[in-house]
Amino acid sequence: MNKIKKMIKNERGMTLIELLAVIVIIAIIALIAIPAIGNIINNSHDKAIISSAANIMEGAKLARTDGACTAACTKENLADYVEGEDGVYSVAYSDGVYTVTYDKLSTIKGKKLAEFKGDSITSEKIREAMKK
Repeated sequence: MNKIKKMIKNERGMTLIELLAVIVIIAIIALIAIPAIGNIINNSHDKAIISSAANIMEGAKLARTDGACTAACTKENLADYVEGEDGVYSVAYSDGVYTVTYDKLSTIKGKKLAEFKGDSITSEKIREAMKK
């Protein structure tokens, strides 16, 4: 019984050096993780914008097929074909290429999809962006 009491009595907490080492390790992990998480959030945001542009383009294809619009489709023409998309958008069709003008394209933040930032995007560029 005395041996157990001595072992418990000799038990000590962490030293200051050990505590500092743990804090430094946690700080290093945080320095690595925070930018990585930020990049993931930006990429998700950018992909959502490109996906919205693709949905608008697909709605325009349906509207053209139904005769709701011809060479150019406005947001009003696409109201029955595109749901849940806010912002200002329109679609033009010329020589087999759709061009989506969408105000949210200018809010692309990440480096991965930075080349698609602007006011409009073509159907070919949408396909290219979705592959990234």
